Amino acid sequence: MEHLLAIDNGTQSVRTLLFDLQGRLIAKAQEPLKAGFSAQPGWAEYPVEDYWRALCSACQRLWLHSPVPKDSIKGVAVTTQRGTVINLDRHGQPLRAAMVWLDQRRTEQVPSLSWWWRAGFGLLGVNDTIDYFLGQAEANWIAAHEPEVWQRTHKYLLLSGYLNYRLCGDFVDSSGSQVGYLPFDYKRQRWAGALDWKWQALAPIRQRMLPKLLPPGAVLGTIRAAAAHDTGIPAGLPLLAAAADKACEVLGAGCLEPHIGCLSYGTTATINTTSERYVEVTSFIPPYPAALPGYYSTEVQIYRGYWMVNWFKEEFGLSEQLRAAEQGVLPEDLFDQLVDAVPPGSMGLLLQPYWSPGLKHPGPEAKGAVIGFSDVHNRAHFYRAILEGLAYALRQGKERIEQRSGVPITALRVSGGGSQSDAAMQLTADVFGLQTARPHVYETSGLGAAIDAAVGLGLHRDFPTAVASMTRLGRSFEPNAQNRQIYDELYASVYCQMYERLLPLYREIQRITKPKP
Repeated sequence: MEHLLAIDNGTQSVRTLLFDLQGRLIAKAQEPLKAGFSAQPGWAEYPVEDYWRALCSACQRLWLHSPVPKDSIKGVAVTTQRGTVINLDRHGQPLRAAMVWLDQRRTEQVPSLSWWWRAGFGLLGVNDTIDYFLGQAEANWIAAHEPEVWQRTHKYLLLSGYLNYRLCGDFVDSSGSQVGYLPFDYKRQRWAGALDWKWQALAPIRQRMLPKLLPPGAVLGTIRAAAAHDTGIPAGLPLLAAAADKACEVLGAGCLEPHIGCLSYGTTATINTTSERYVEVTSFIPPYPAALPGYYSTEVQIYRGYWMVNWFKEEFGLSEQLRAAEQGVLPEDLFDQLVDAVPPGSMGLLLQPYWSPGLKHPGPEAKGAVIGFSDVHNRAHFYRAILEGLAYALRQGKERIEQRSGVPITALRVSGGGSQSDAAMQLTADVFGLQTARPHVYETSGLGAAIDAAVGLGLHRDFPTAVASMTRLGRSFEPNAQNRQIYDELYASVYCQMYERLLPLYREIQRITKPKP
């Protein structure tokens, strides 16, 4: 038997996963990540070395109960959270904590663009988008506010590049992992050309500071002796390029065709399709690299997504947590009972899940909203309204993808933590009016990384063969016609009107509450 080791470093934990060539999960270990820290509201940072320590611990735990010998493992692939950046010095040591993708800080001290770029962006009507990009870019913030750190920065990496460096000793990463404020050419899936405007927009970054890029499935290097000692992974084992976690989820869910939508019910909720064509769902916001080399992942995301479910559990779910501990079940099983106790539409309670601002839709002034409260509502209605609101927002994303791509989405696959809830799955099928299936295995991000490794090592001859062999459907949910009618009316007549109607009020809130200089 031949096996593949996938390392999945998410926002809340690091998971080590052993798959066989039929996509069966043979063994798994998980190391929770300690809570990050925030020196100021909206900031999110994490000690860089703790990522490596968590990876090593998860690997060592895996070997304790793995039923297969290590010599059956043919390769390793890493997939990680997106947009988390790390500064290293000339000795490969971190210069500051990682700036995590959740970080919302902005800087007004940004590089200047040439007048011709500004004129061109003005003609396209995207100057606001460019200004948002300049202010949000972590490199610009660090260079402006921590210049001594930036002056000592030898390498500027995403978390994927850092972990690959620790494993193989070379500064190399997958082109499929480059999602963030970087001088990356998303259309050609390589570092931007010398004349590209991104080098001006991200003026602190130099080409020498970035890793070498290889496509998903390529061999990045081999596990070096020091990493083998720390992790227990055999030295000399090939390290394969995978992709970012969302891209790997799409591949691991078997979504190779553009008519299949892949929903991810994770910390960030997304809807993705895989396409050979470069399609910008939102103008001037590029599609991300897919885990399939040369392909694109058209994506719409709800920034806080299923974070809201965890928020509800922590703020309002104490009784379910206590009962679950007494009964020896998961709290999520009891939360499903809350959903089932409330009729579709939550008796007129609607939630708009814009808990964090966006760029275009929603815009930077967006807030979350709940409307329709009455004396019949309780926390069960609120919980169901959260799930329905997320499904409405993702349905809007589906329609935007269809409009821009010209390809109707006719089936859905759902991965991420929320996919384990039967109530959430049925609700999703009803809101979208489509057959909705969960993949055969929950760990789709890790499976996608394993598929990249399997093809790269020649264990499957190509990606269609690997996907056919290693992915399949689990349980499917068909839409309920009566529920669908209720959701269609609420979606079209109420939900789709909420943002534009509330937009002036959001702007007033922003004006009134903005901190005074």
